[in-house]
Amino acid sequence: MVKVEAYEVPEGLYYSTDFEWIKIEGDKVRMGITDYAQKSLREIVYAELPSAGTEVKQGEPYGTLESVKAVSDLVAAISGTVEEVNDAVQSSPETLNEDPYEQGWLVVIKPSNLQVELANLMDFDKAVEWHKAQAQSK
Repeated sequence: MVKVEAYEVPEGLYYSTDFEWIKIEGDKVRMGITDYAQKSLREIVYAELPSAGTEVKQGEPYGTLESVKAVSDLVAAISGTVEEVNDAVQSSPETLNEDPYEQGWLVVIKPSNLQVELANLMDFDKAVEWHKAQAQSK
């Protein structure tokens, strides 16, 4: 785990420029929002997530988060079929503010084109540099 300014960037994940992270777990991928995203949104009060069986496409919205500040689309970091949804986040959306990388995961996806789509994501080193640029532009 590295801190870039006030933002945590864990190792072992891939990151999208839409403030999502993915963790590869065998033939599935766990997806959530970054620490940067939850801090930018501030107090998250509502999460609308897709149901299991929904197809998601890399770079396209698959749900929304509502905070006291704004409503934001969740943009898929990877394409595939939603296999599991974190119901705890829907009933307690503040979990995203408290623990975006562990308890605050959003969905588990069975990816349809993982190896090709990973090329569109940032590995840890690139994500650290990207977070530095984001922090400087604030």
